[in-house]
Amino acid sequence: MRSKYRLGIDAGGTFTDFVLAEQAGGNRLYKALSTPADPTIAIRNGLSLIAEDLDVPLDEIIPNCDLCINGTTVGLNALIQHKGARTGLICTAGHEDSIEIRNGHKEDGYRYDADYPPAVMLVPRNLRKGVRERVLSNGEVRTPLTEDDVRAACEHFLKEGVESVAISFVWSVLHPEHERRAGEIVREMMPDAILTLGSTLYPQVREYTRTSTAVTNAYLAPTLKKYVGAVDAYFRSLGAKHPVRYFQSNGGLAIGEAMTDRSVYAINSGPASAPLAGLHVSAPFDETNVITIDMGGTSFDITLTHEGVTNLNKNIDFLRYRIGVPMIQVETLGAGGGSIGWIDEMGLLQVGPQSAGSDPGPACYGQGGTEPTTTDVNLVLGYLNPDGLVGGRLPLDPEKAETAIRTKVAEPLGISLEKAAYGMFTIVNANMVNGIRRVSIERGYDPRDFVLVCAGGATGAHITALAREMGITRIIVPKLASGLCAFGQIISDVKYNYMATCPVRLDNEDAYRRVNTLFRDLEAEGQAHLKADGFGDDQIRIKRSLDMRYVGQVHECTVEVDNFEIGAETVERLKDAFHRRHEQLYTYAEPNNTVEIVNIESTLYGLVAKPGDKALAKGGNVDTSLKGTRQAIFSADGKRRRVPVHDGARLGAGDVVTGPAIIEETTTTIVIEPGWRAELHESESYVVTRG
Repeated sequence: MRSKYRLGIDAGGTFTDFVLAEQAGGNRLYKALSTPADPTIAIRNGLSLIAEDLDVPLDEIIPNCDLCINGTTVGLNALIQHKGARTGLICTAGHEDSIEIRNGHKEDGYRYDADYPPAVMLVPRNLRKGVRERVLSNGEVRTPLTEDDVRAACEHFLKEGVESVAISFVWSVLHPEHERRAGEIVREMMPDAILTLGSTLYPQVREYTRTSTAVTNAYLAPTLKKYVGAVDAYFRSLGAKHPVRYFQSNGGLAIGEAMTDRSVYAINSGPASAPLAGLHVSAPFDETNVITIDMGGTSFDITLTHEGVTNLNKNIDFLRYRIGVPMIQVETLGAGGGSIGWIDEMGLLQVGPQSAGSDPGPACYGQGGTEPTTTDVNLVLGYLNPDGLVGGRLPLDPEKAETAIRTKVAEPLGISLEKAAYGMFTIVNANMVNGIRRVSIERGYDPRDFVLVCAGGATGAHITALAREMGITRIIVPKLASGLCAFGQIISDVKYNYMATCPVRLDNEDAYRRVNTLFRDLEAEGQAHLKADGFGDDQIRIKRSLDMRYVGQVHECTVEVDNFEIGAETVERLKDAFHRRHEQLYTYAEPNNTVEIVNIESTLYGLVAKPGDKALAKGGNVDTSLKGTRQAIFSADGKRRRVPVHDGARLGAGDVVTGPAIIEETTTTIVIEPGWRAELHESESYVVTRG
């Protein structure tokens, strides 16, 4: 760290988390209620908490921040709620409906469901305009661009109040000049509109994926531009000396200008920092197989890291929209502290995916909510402190929680309040366990080979129950659990992905030269970008990957390779890497078959100095941490038992708490079920084990 502080901000659906790292070592965690209508209000409120805690004015803190990093759900919320910009699409004539045809089928899991409704189109039919032009699959121009068609489309867009325009032509990745000229016309006639070129944003084959990605980017760009502009201006007003960085879905940071141009990279940026944070807190225990779970107020996010590597998704359907650019693989469920319990038409108890969010929030918040939520359940079960959350700043009302569960669940089902509460607890846990199975068992991983890392403010109350169901015997719960994604941001590097289409067979010198030239051009562009951002040569790292397949295959697989010049002597290294990857994915390889490249990608990192760690002082007397006892429920019979409650702030390194017990940290509560024990490590993480 070059400066005194580094600040990470993670805007969630219910809380916005703030982690302030200090140059001398150590981290401070703060939480403020999110303000979805204007997320900058939550940022102001959180910064006020920091200034109050440090007793230092903000205009002295922010100028001394190395990086101010913001992970935002603004793009995600706009896509979920369909509140993006009014968007127009200019495409090759005859391809106006490609985003609606969607490769001829519905998403996996619903392909044969005749009743599954079609996705809401981000660009309505009357705003999709085809223009006469045609490029062939070899890059030759068959029909020149008809510029009058582009001008007519712009005139129509102006009348319809279009704010953002996407341009995506067939085979534009091999001949982008048509898109570029159409873009010049749009900028000339619609100077206030935001423009997205498919061949620039996602320069890889597959027209539907490229068009859908460009449309999604254009749909979100005005929202991100407004948000980034407001946040940047606010930090500048406080004297920020360094640009605000924004976390991307690919697991890296970018400046605000890049986020506006590449808004699609912000869609799922919030939980994308969790894998890096999970690896960081697991490092002192030599754990590289990590499942990180983050239960917040609205959602439950799961990421899996195997042998230190977290999977990236490309060309997937996200919220029913095909996205081509790389995204950290995150499984997201509607299971959070605000998830609502309800009874379906068959009289069965369900929990979620509906959420009370932060407004009105759970019934126990006393803000007008009347529906029973997971937070209300945890309060009734005795897990949460009735004096309130976040160190008492968010008081809880046990009576309102009991009333909501009794009237909406217990009485309709004819069971006791306690059994109803534990029933909801069991169901939401089952939903989360199913999600963990999807990222582990269903992808060939045994969850018992992994350590479970706790993130999110609500996860601690469920963590031992989830591990018990999965057969996982080791859990890591950092004291920063409720702000772990914000912490992941401040230890992340700047990261940009540069892609190109390169359809060649690996059997001739011309192909080798073409691949080498494309890699060099991409990396030169990325290095120039990073150097303009203040990174020196010694701070820049490059990773290469290629999408490859056997000749005749329809789909390709991604192969990561070292940075070497491809030639007659080295091409076998590339082919061998592909054969191994193909066998790993599909259990077989065809080493005698011809191999071809479809796409290439260079990922460039600007390495950021990491904040230092501070060792926790040794403990020695666990009894000094006792705050008292509380009646809690740990079984379906609804019977209460008195358990000790420990103040986490009074525990030191080496202290052991044996379950059943409850550990209260300022921003999270950790429930230690019977049969489990928690030992606090000097790295400020609890290691929770069975037995």
